Amino acid sequence: MALISQKSFQFYASSTPASRSILMTLSKRLSFISGQLKPQNCNSIAVRMLYFQHKSQYMFCRKNHIQLMVQSLSANETVRLFGDSGNSTKCNNVWMDEQLFFEKLNSLCTSKEIFYFLRSLEVMFGTMASGALQRIAEIEVDDNGLKNPERVLENEVFRALCFQFEMESSKLSNSGLLNALQALIKLRIDPQSTLMATLLSESEERLGKGQLTVKNLCALGESLLELEGPNCAMLEQVVKHMREKDIDKWSPREIAMTYKMLQVAVGEGEQYQDLLNRLNSVTLLVVFQLSPELTSIILNSLIVLHQVQAVSLVTALCKHAVKHIPHFTDDELVCVLEAFLYFGHSEQLFTEALETHVPKSIFTMHPQTVSKVMHYCCQKMILSKPIFDAVAQSFISDAERFTADQIAECIIPFGTLNYLPPSASSLFRKLETILHTQISHFQPHTLLKLLHSCVLIQRYPVNFLPKVFSPYFLQQLQGK
Repeated sequence: MALISQKSFQFYASSTPASRSILMTLSKRLSFISGQLKPQNCNSIAVRMLYFQHKSQYMFCRKNHIQLMVQSLSANETVRLFGDSGNSTKCNNVWMDEQLFFEKLNSLCTSKEIFYFLRSLEVMFGTMASGALQRIAEIEVDDNGLKNPERVLENEVFRALCFQFEMESSKLSNSGLLNALQALIKLRIDPQSTLMATLLSESEERLGKGQLTVKNLCALGESLLELEGPNCAMLEQVVKHMREKDIDKWSPREIAMTYKMLQVAVGEGEQYQDLLNRLNSVTLLVVFQLSPELTSIILNSLIVLHQVQAVSLVTALCKHAVKHIPHFTDDELVCVLEAFLYFGHSEQLFTEALETHVPKSIFTMHPQTVSKVMHYCCQKMILSKPIFDAVAQSFISDAERFTADQIAECIIPFGTLNYLPPSASSLFRKLETILHTQISHFQPHTLLKLLHSCVLIQRYPVNFLPKVFSPYFLQQLQGK
């Protein structure tokens, strides 16, 4: 995992002396002037646009430079309508420029293109700058982390943006601040760096003052979960503030993120059961709006929070999950299957959807997902020939991908439900090969259940009987 260390934000040792001198000057001389932005067709709100003075002095990238122009809200300012008269032509152009910025940004497919695009700009809103970081994170981060750390972390535009966020965090809008925090977490920036410490400190200060909206609180909570896990002290403060908000006006993502925070912040405790009850009632009304991701998040949270009394909500979510079967990621489908098992829900349409989806996707599905599908079928006593035949073919082709426990979960259902697939000979020949080479990887009870399932369909494991009846194995089985 690539991290930017705390030292690297002493403006990056690899920078040129000239760059260091510029930034030292910048840190001493940054000052702002204010002006009002009144774009049309927006909600009423008071905003101040803060501009850097003496733009020509701040040269970050040779002849090109990035200026951060950040939005700031003040509770003491007079609320004005965006439709008010004023410097409308200039302001509307600025507003349109922001819209065009995000259209252009989302069309770019590499970090190199994004950095080149940013170099061409003379001024940016803080939300635009944080949006650029988020887009870079989308492109450059995969399941294994940052794909090419040097390409991103050593880029002067990226460094300049990070420096600006660190120096001017108090001037950022809530969205700009929290979007930047989320992006930098995805980019694996060192949590101990001065940049991250500054952004977290600013977030905590605004949280304590009650300045964060529900959307802000969700973004902060999600960041804290990624950064510090369930033991984060600030997370409980976020949940307390959520408790004071009007749930009826929340978006589906805000609802899902609150469930996610509650499952780690309170666990089995009843301190926030009143909030959970309100959440359950409101969620029931918006189930039809939930994406595959949000559906799986909420179902997983309901398991962790032991919401067995929320029968109507669970039933609605399980029925809603049917239409998302082709669109769930592997992890999301596992969460949904676990919810069906935990809450004891049955849905014929869900099984039929699995029978269509699994054979088509079996060779790209993660082994954990394949084994969970088979475990689900076994527990529900569902003999689905399309699923079982597809799993048999997958195991024959690539059994080495599976762990010992996953192998057992895939094979035991064949014996439990007394089914021999058309490829039975190849399937059990492959299983025997795996057992010969990996038998020590199987726990005694797991191995015994696996061999017993073979017996049930008259595939007698004669080659493994000496192993099973050895004194050493019997002692292991008895836990001695």
